Amino acid sequence: MNPAQKALWYIESHLRTSLTLDDIAVVAGVSRFHLVRAFAEATGFSVMRYVRARRLSEAARELAAGAPDILTLALDADYGSHEAFTRAFRDHFGVTPETVRATTCLATLKLQEPITMISTALDHLDPPRIATGEAFLVAGVGERYNHANDSTAGIPNQWHGFHQQYAHIPRQIGNGAYGVCCNGDDAGNFDYIAGVEVADFSDLPREFARVRIPAQKYVVFTHKDHISTIRRTVNTIWNRWLPQSGMKVADAPNFERYDERFDASTGVGGLEIWVPVKE
Repeated sequence: MNPAQKALWYIESHLRTSLTLDDIAVVAGVSRFHLVRAFAEATGFSVMRYVRARRLSEAARELAAGAPDILTLALDADYGSHEAFTRAFRDHFGVTPETVRATTCLATLKLQEPITMISTALDHLDPPRIATGEAFLVAGVGERYNHANDSTAGIPNQWHGFHQQYAHIPRQIGNGAYGVCCNGDDAGNFDYIAGVEVADFSDLPREFARVRIPAQKYVVFTHKDHISTIRRTVNTIWNRWLPQSGMKVADAPNFERYDERFDASTGVGGLEIWVPVKE
């Protein structure tokens, strides 16, 4: 399995926590030396340069949106002080954080977008099972993406945001988590909600997204490998297995289901992919 892909997933899902090359190499399953070479060959970046560029880019976005507390951004980006963050920000972008916040302009900044994880089709896909799912509700952190570009590379960071906030979601049911794709349009835009099942939405705070999953027939696939390779499984399902199966996809949310076996800190443990199909 590709160590650079594992490293990309771990970096994107831990941007707001302390990250070291040793930590990332452990998750990638290789030595520091191996990871440095493999990551550079795959991405054109050194590991920690990519980490720094991504953190500063996300901080720049928050500043342009009016983030009031630069020290908080500095700490989130793993800088020990306002001064250290300002120096790194100025060295990277050529302007100070205060300037970006005052002008609310990102057009002149060279932001580092998340690098997309591998999505080529698999040679083999384990046969799925057929299931009838009951209706349920999901609440969590939502973002808008597009299937046709690399915007979905931000999903690991979205999950990190969910893990920081899920304790504030009321009326949770069970210990599982869901990644729900819904509200798609003809241009390829869709909402992705990283969330949990809830009993109802009656006292759900406004900042959380919500979606009703209807009772539905599903084809359920198991993704056993590291989470960084999920796009390969999804691509194989939609571009190979479904067309060959003769089944028709239903106009309903599809989702990933994570149970207690999945380890969000390492990306291992597997998950299920539920695709709605017509009766």
